Amino acid sequence: MTPTMIVVAVFGLTLALSLLLPKLVKPLLVRLGIMDVPNERSSHERPVIRGIGLAVLIAMAAGYLGGLLSLTGANDWGLLLVVTGASLASGVLGLGEDLRGVSVPVRSLSLLLIGGVAAAALVWPAWSTGAATFGWGGAFDRSELPLWVLLLLVVYAVLFISSYINVANFMDGLNGISGFHAVIAGLTFAAVGHVTEMTWLGVAGAVIAAGFLGFLPYNLTKPGAFLGDVGSYLLGGAVAVTSFAALMAGVPMLATIGPMVIYFGDVGVTLVKRVRAGYKWDEPHKEHTYQRIQQLGYSHTAASAITGLCTAATSSLGLVSLWVDGWWQLGLLALGFVVLGVYLALPRLLPRGRSTNL
Repeated sequence: MTPTMIVVAVFGLTLALSLLLPKLVKPLLVRLGIMDVPNERSSHERPVIRGIGLAVLIAMAAGYLGGLLSLTGANDWGLLLVVTGASLASGVLGLGEDLRGVSVPVRSLSLLLIGGVAAAALVWPAWSTGAATFGWGGAFDRSELPLWVLLLLVVYAVLFISSYINVANFMDGLNGISGFHAVIAGLTFAAVGHVTEMTWLGVAGAVIAAGFLGFLPYNLTKPGAFLGDVGSYLLGGAVAVTSFAALMAGVPMLATIGPMVIYFGDVGVTLVKRVRAGYKWDEPHKEHTYQRIQQLGYSHTAASAITGLCTAATSSLGLVSLWVDGWWQLGLLALGFVVLGVYLALPRLLPRGRSTNL
């Protein structure tokens, strides 16, 4: 099969399973009593079944496996294997949180372990570099880098991956928001993979987009269903590891982080504001920008779509970076911060809407 056919086939397989599996998983979750009860952080008003992310996890596992069986190049296969392992491990950790709960020390250690293993595997100089030569951040030979630089890359990756898993969990507070984010991020990675001729990246992006696209109908229609920690951890792990793997393969940095700017910015700015106001950073709250937009009277779907449109804008700027370099790259970076600034100001700029359930 051609690379395009592989990506399309993997997308179709993952989407079909993500549409079907929730019907099989939901009765199990009901028997286990896995429900999301409203609390100080919740934007919903009634208990809703959660843990449907388990269906997404299984669907994505099948999609990743299909990709691994279809790829022939050792470098492509190895990179996708690392992405697969770290993504699924993140989801399994979230599943443990949904089923029994995980203590803070164990969860933190597990996140660092997932990030550490993935980072070491991706930074290790034995991996051949990618073929991307587009703009700022093209392919480089890691075998010539000193050990301390490689160690710094590993430390950066550990913090980057583990923190984004938490970020995705914090941002999973409205119907549609995680599904929209995953579809946009996945399609962005797939597009980057197509332009740079990195089949593994096209497969990874297709799996993310299709896995969460199949979840959206269950999330956006009554009585509703939530991803649970299994889904939000899976989302954060898959997006972050794919992003860092793409960077290590030679994709320009702006193209790898475009889908993550809004999520990182919302969580980072909100936590800084709360800490400066004297609150504990981990206390439940509803002060994220996306939550404040919804509190203006916009539906969950509308507020989630607004956040998704901003993510699509920063992702598009990242895609443009594939064809430019130098000062143009800095200009795109500045525009990305402008988009983030506008998004953060939306609770003050938008008119009040009419409250609805969805």
